[in-house]
Amino acid sequence: MQLESLKMFVDVVETGSFSRAAQLNHVTQSAVSQQIRALENRYEQRLLSRSARQVTPTPAGERLFRGCKEILARFAEVEQEIREQATEVSGTCNVSSIYSVGLHELHTIQKELLRTHPKVNVRLNYRRSDQVYDDVILGAADIGLVAYPQPRAGVDLIPFREDKLVLVVPPSHPLAGKGKLTMAAVAGLPFIGFDREAPSRKGIDKLFRDKNIELNPTMEMDNVETIKRAVELGLGVSILPLPTVQQEVAAGTLVTKAFTEPGFTRPIGILVRKGKYLSRASQAVLDSFKGSRAED
Repeated sequence: MQLESLKMFVDVVETGSFSRAAQLNHVTQSAVSQQIRALENRYEQRLLSRSARQVTPTPAGERLFRGCKEILARFAEVEQEIREQATEVSGTCNVSSIYSVGLHELHTIQKELLRTHPKVNVRLNYRRSDQVYDDVILGAADIGLVAYPQPRAGVDLIPFREDKLVLVVPPSHPLAGKGKLTMAAVAGLPFIGFDREAPSRKGIDKLFRDKNIELNPTMEMDNVETIKRAVELGLGVSILPLPTVQQEVAAGTLVTKAFTEPGFTRPIGILVRKGKYLSRASQAVLDSFKGSRAED
């Protein structure tokens, strides 16, 4: 039994037509019929139910169809692996990331890829945390980036880094001229935070809840850029990952303050679908992330 026979069988089931399957495989309709007949003789039962309008699989044919799809898909992956080994690394890697990670991590990664693998292209999509998991599981993304990564069926988690969390205030704020601050210094201040369901918001809330200190949230926003603009306008203070505010600190539009208490970090994780074969382009991107982590 050859792979060509299996492909013809799959094409007949998917198109519901012997003639269409013949066109797809560049053979005659008679050749397709002969291959199907040989399969039915091999298994000593009918695999297809033929009617005037359409061809449909029998229960045995449906089972064979599912198995053939798996075999053909795996063979296609093996062929791709073999072809890629003989060529320069090239192609596109789809990355789904929450905004506050992707915006500040991918610039460094892309510079490194341009140096080492100039034909690798990274396509970045900004998504909510739950959407990043879905993209990776469903195959819409090769790699995902999330904060406070959580175990999820079908996903492998790779620790990436720990972002330092800092208090962010405008330069005119009374706390701007202070040194390190205790968590209690934030109690009662108008607080601008991420949306309540965002993992980063939940992580920050837990830090304060564990110390029995209440934050005073007055505004909730869905991404780090809008939070920074609100703090610059003097609408409140916020707690943000240090890498996300370095540009504003350098420009003098925001001031950051570290906390005296330990534990003010935000874990970042890389997501890859469990058991997924990564193309050489996607593997190169993943290796660049790992290399960036090792340099920290």
